[in-house]
Amino acid sequence: MKKIKSIVALVLVLAMSLTMWGCGGGDKSSAPATGNSGSSDSSAGGDDSSAATLQATDDGTVFNIYCWNDEFQSRFKDYYPGYKEDKKDTSKGTLSNDLGEFTVNWVITPTDDNAYQNKLDAVLPKNADASADDKVDLFLIEADYALKYVNSPVTLDVNAMGLTDEDTAEMYEYTKTVCTNTVDGTLRGVSWQATPGLFVYRRSIAKDVLGTDDPDEVQSKLGSWEDFDKVAEQAKGKGYFMLSGYDDSYRVFSNNVEKKWVSDDKVIQIDDSIWQWVDQTKTYTDKGYNNGTSLWSDEWAKDQGSSSKVFGFFYSTWGINFTLLGNSLDDAKGEEKVGNGIYGDWATCEGPASYYWGGSWICAAAGTDNQSLVVDVMRKLTCDADIATKITEDTQDYTNNMAAMKAIAESDYKSDFLGGQNHIALFAAAAEKIDISNMGPYDQGLNESFQGAMKDYFTGNVSKEDATANFYKEAVEKYPDISAPAE
Repeated sequence: MKKIKSIVALVLVLAMSLTMWGCGGGDKSSAPATGNSGSSDSSAGGDDSSAATLQATDDGTVFNIYCWNDEFQSRFKDYYPGYKEDKKDTSKGTLSNDLGEFTVNWVITPTDDNAYQNKLDAVLPKNADASADDKVDLFLIEADYALKYVNSPVTLDVNAMGLTDEDTAEMYEYTKTVCTNTVDGTLRGVSWQATPGLFVYRRSIAKDVLGTDDPDEVQSKLGSWEDFDKVAEQAKGKGYFMLSGYDDSYRVFSNNVEKKWVSDDKVIQIDDSIWQWVDQTKTYTDKGYNNGTSLWSDEWAKDQGSSSKVFGFFYSTWGINFTLLGNSLDDAKGEEKVGNGIYGDWATCEGPASYYWGGSWICAAAGTDNQSLVVDVMRKLTCDADIATKITEDTQDYTNNMAAMKAIAESDYKSDFLGGQNHIALFAAAAEKIDISNMGPYDQGLNESFQGAMKDYFTGNVSKEDATANFYKEAVEKYPDISAPAE
């Protein structure tokens, strides 16, 4: 169907000038990512209020979506009406609905060595002048670096595009705060998921160590870090590891800090909660309570398989349904997957502290020539209660609709993967506790640099003091606009 061309002028109050944007680099995505970009993200929290008029049109026929893996692609192709996947080339698809007929082009760039953000940084500032078929229409970002793009001219105000407050009324408030421009208060992105975290454990190992696999009883044994440490000692005595590696408990500590990574006067500050993670992880490493793996490594993934001796993992919503479930399945014939021996041997409990981890947000790219389609995608995949319910029931993901999740939490819903448990009820309770007040634009890079530097301390290669000094050195190289604290 031929679309009617419309041009909507959107006046944006920018969080930085276009010149500052061009100077900004990026830090890496949270999973999985390695390497060091060596670039500055100093413009991420800028407060330049210069204005510009950017055009968003409805005359495009190619819908370009930029992301870093196939998670959103699977949501889009399974739940957005009218989409058909190209079976010969999964990087493309077709779309036909009341907005028109489109070619959907998936541009997936892995996060390794900051490649995904580098790709965005190369194309987004020039998007308005790109050829029609090459214009970025929609792109995804993560919480740890959201402000870099939200506080910039490359994202559009989704309310001005047509997504209303009524549309987003059932979203968890923190998911909107993550993508709210800190200068002008405009909403620049929305998510189909909320990401409260839980502790996911092997039922069979819990029975051997604690004598029970019941989530309430296991929680009573793991309700504080002191209790968690006691169970780690018990697990070791039975031949198990409490955790897989150095990074497994990091987000529980880092999401319970009392101060931001960088102070208002641009000085790095390491919160006491972060130091608690360091001390715990060193103890767990020295005593053999963890298996010495690193997040996203092959060894770490293997510890989620059938031969693993690991008691459990700290995971948010996507970690259970997207990562842990995937590592509990084996390829059978063709695309068919079957349980590898531990499917159903998992369960969840709150653990020693509430936390959140990650999440993906959909942003409209300034210069898109498919404005109405972008808004429709946002409305259906992030605001529609029926679609949210269907996604959760089908995939076990925790979707960003409070009413829909409350209904499932109070229902007889059961997860076969989790041994018949209704983990949505636990997620619903945990989601209410999410606090992002200490989130900042430097989180991604500093989290990764700190974890990397401390690994050398955990393995005995350097002292704690030297590891800290190495962290400061890498941090100021990555972000030249911040400084290490005075000695």
